[in-house]
Amino acid sequence: MEQTDWSVVILSGMADKPLTSRGAATRQRILDVATQEFAEHGIAGARVERIVAAARTNKAQLYGYFGSKEGLFDAIFFGSLERIMTVVPIDATDLADWAVRLYDEYLRRPDLIRLATWARLERRPAGHLVDDADRLDAAKLGAIADAQATGLVRSGDPFDLMAMVIAMSMAWSPVSNVYAATDQEPAHVHEQRRTLLRDSVRRVVTPG
Repeated sequence: MEQTDWSVVILSGMADKPLTSRGAATRQRILDVATQEFAEHGIAGARVERIVAAARTNKAQLYGYFGSKEGLFDAIFFGSLERIMTVVPIDATDLADWAVRLYDEYLRRPDLIRLATWARLERRPAGHLVDDADRLDAAKLGAIADAQATGLVRSGDPFDLMAMVIAMSMAWSPVSNVYAATDQEPAHVHEQRRTLLRDSVRRVVTPG
């Protein structure tokens, strides 16, 4: 006898129903709790039982909103990618400043880096972190290409330039194998790093 996948049944039953304010609050609690759970334990190590207990809900609601544990991770991970584009928009005319703003955001939200690291370790050990259809690079790459065309940014593959600037901004990230910065450090320490980062990126991307 074929076993019923109740997560699919629940999901299909809730898909067309708009969320009530209470439902929206529950969904957000799940997202908030699961963000920390995935950041600490990864995709395989995260436990739905811990998530629903901390979010004061149940598995039926979690599966109703997200379909599966993988679906919940996707909602959080892709939401974090979209969020950082909004909170830290690229300015290709000043990539050094963009790098510093990324550094500050990683200090505020270390979970963003941890989520991306787990996605890399458990899903895509090589190549792009997400499928081409899900990539959100087009606007950033276009902005860099435009800055190159006007002589503000050195020549080279826009993607490689973007990847390098992001990597430089992550020099002190939570997953650094050298030193992981925190927002508890003295302000002058962060200012020293910002100055170093800003100057270094500027030297690298400015046409020679």
